[in-house]
Amino acid sequence: MINNSNIDNIGGMEFATFRLKEGVTEARLVELSNQVESEFLSRQEELILHFLVRGTDGIYADVAIASSQEKAEEYCQQWLGNAVALEYLELLEKESVNMTFWTKIN
Repeated sequence: MINNSNIDNIGGMEFATFRLKEGVTEARLVELSNQVESEFLSRQEELILHFLVRGTDGIYADVAIASSQEKAEEYCQQWLGNAVALEYLELLEKESVNMTFWTKIN
């Protein structure tokens, strides 16, 4: 979790579902997610919350909640320039990724 004291400032989010590549464990996913948070996401001032959830049938979701949809999109783009984030992305079955962005309306 990041900056949960700013929960009233939620304005947008990124919601990405995916499957893991064959042979990748959930433990490795969590390990790299924690590393991404400590080495990259914790430096994003308007990122309020980041977490992983597991659904059924091997589907996971990575959720990033920010002050606005625009900030969520900006932080998502920054993953492509961060070594640890790129290592995390390598765990995902690329064809299964479905990334969407959302704006809070109430």
